[in-house]
Amino acid sequence: MIAIEEIEKLSPAKLGLITVVTGDDVGQYSLLKQRFLDQIAYNTADLTYSYFDLSESSFQSAEMDLESLPFFADQKIVILDNLLDLTTQKKSYLDDKELKRLEAYLENPLDSNRLVIFAPGKLDSKRRIVKLLKRDAQIFEASELKEAELRTYFQKQAHQSGLTFDRGVFDELLVKSSFDFSEVQKNLIFLRQYKGQGMIIQDDIVQAIPKTLQDNIFDLTQLVLSKKIDQAQDLVRDLRLQGEDEIKLIAVMLGQFRTYTQVRILAQQGRNEQQIVADLSSYLGRSVNAFQVKYALRDSRLYSLSKLRGAVQALILCDYQIKQGLYAKDYLFDVTLLKIAHL
Repeated sequence: MIAIEEIEKLSPAKLGLITVVTGDDVGQYSLLKQRFLDQIAYNTADLTYSYFDLSESSFQSAEMDLESLPFFADQKIVILDNLLDLTTQKKSYLDDKELKRLEAYLENPLDSNRLVIFAPGKLDSKRRIVKLLKRDAQIFEASELKEAELRTYFQKQAHQSGLTFDRGVFDELLVKSSFDFSEVQKNLIFLRQYKGQGMIIQDDIVQAIPKTLQDNIFDLTQLVLSKKIDQAQDLVRDLRLQGEDEIKLIAVMLGQFRTYTQVRILAQQGRNEQQIVADLSSYLGRSVNAFQVKYALRDSRLYSLSKLRGAVQALILCDYQIKQGLYAKDYLFDVTLLKIAHL
């Protein structure tokens, strides 16, 4: 069970002496933090709660509140927000003496108080204070979800909202969202607002979800490879008006062409989809998504391997020439698109 689902079982009465909400998945952490506050019924006007944002408040004020007995109830909840000192982030708000005093409290917390720590980022396991927390605290961590966990969670969310998906359309939603938690969440909201309830088909994805830079670059790539130069130039003009820089466009295009080239080479060696996913994950040192490989295989089959390699070389040369200041970058980029189209 993922952290967000575990938090939904919480209540003020079920809080342990020390609770930590952390994680380096920004979108998921933000939702996790809000859900946690909702579950413990946090209210700024309720004097049984004390909240200290350590980026703004002194630790001394928080410490005094933490070590004092509750006045208005049998239990007091003290929240320390932005305790970056627990994470691998370089920024910190507590000095060494304050950290020692917090460690001392963690080793002997008051039975009448409940300490909640919000620490956005990745916990630094080398720190003694983090080791104490891992030993004694309840920790909810917003770490990057596995694909199966991401799929299961959002399928449940969609079902609860009255949405169902046509065959293969949920996979398109995940791919369009780059399998990113916050992007899937945002795009699911777009679909709810557009459709209300009912079956989501492929056209709903196209109509309801705004195009990302990746989507536009995919369209640009297809237009150039199909020699539809006028349409490609119109799209480039729109991207420039949106403030996109040629260097950034080249980087995204290179990523797409490299993926096309890699999957085509492996496919020609007789690898199936599963083997290509495993091989690329091994070569790149990171987990490669199976659906990205599937779509890359589909989209690259129309073009020869020599053309894909030529496109990669042309983009690398263009990037080099722009950075050397050979000519204006818009001119060099437009010329490169023409070269790719006529490979």
